[in-house]
Amino acid sequence: MFRHTDYMQFDVKPEKPDPVYARKLQELLGGAFGEMTVTMQYLMQGWNCRMKGKYKDLIMDIATEEIGHVEMIATMVARLLEGAPVTDSTANALGDPVVAAVLGGSDPTQAVFSGGGPRLADSNGVPWNAGYIVHSGNLLADFHANVTAEAQGRVQTARLWHMTDDPGVKDMLRFNLARDTYHQNLWLKAIEELKADGLEGTIAPDDLFDEEFSEHASTLWHLSDGADSDKGGWASGPTPDGKHEFKFLADPQPLGDRQSGPPPDPKLYATYDGAMGTPQKPKFGTEKGVMGKIKDAVDPDPTG
Repeated sequence: MFRHTDYMQFDVKPEKPDPVYARKLQELLGGAFGEMTVTMQYLMQGWNCRMKGKYKDLIMDIATEEIGHVEMIATMVARLLEGAPVTDSTANALGDPVVAAVLGGSDPTQAVFSGGGPRLADSNGVPWNAGYIVHSGNLLADFHANVTAEAQGRVQTARLWHMTDDPGVKDMLRFNLARDTYHQNLWLKAIEELKADGLEGTIAPDDLFDEEFSEHASTLWHLSDGADSDKGGWASGPTPDGKHEFKFLADPQPLGDRQSGPPPDPKLYATYDGAMGTPQKPKFGTEKGVMGKIKDAVDPDPTG
């Protein structure tokens, strides 16, 4: 259950309208690393968490806070649009308010779609996409993604800080910068605790090390023209997981055969000269349900 209060987490009071900045601020609302992304990312991670206790409670606390940040940015966008005057450049734009808005650098969709308010979109008007979020169920992998999301969000907030001189907007951004700083530290600390609690290691997932080709788990392949990639600590010495030793391969050679796809099905009409022979006959999949039973009945030989 969620409850809403009429009071925002921090005050949102611009000194004057600024439709151009309102468009820029849309990035912090509906962009790939905006507040909507971290809100839904943390909510889905929390709902997908399989353990009761401090980790799930932490995720849900931060997720719910981020809902409030969506509200703050949306409210700031609306207030920056309120009573916004046309600029000198738009005043001469053929008297057409939509053309004037475009030439002035503001976003006409804020008027056309949302009646002078914010949209769930980025600064170019591209709608927010659920594909931006990460929720794997593995807390180590998810918390690393959270650090990245907060870091990218703070980078964008810092850039927007330098694009306004409005003291009210800067006050809100001061608060947002501080929360982004805290959230980065929070997720980094949570990663440490996952390890200390014995729930995860350094690599996600902490499994299948005996199955992987371990000789390829620690070597940097020199595959670019740059001459300095071996100057870092990733080219020699122990790896952070304590299970490998970094190495540098100065002249790597391909381990595979020449690249080529299989002969194409003639019914798909891919251009083909016959050099790779004829295509194989269609095969049933590896389903274990009804299709698996049909496969076993039709083709009992598992080797095909």
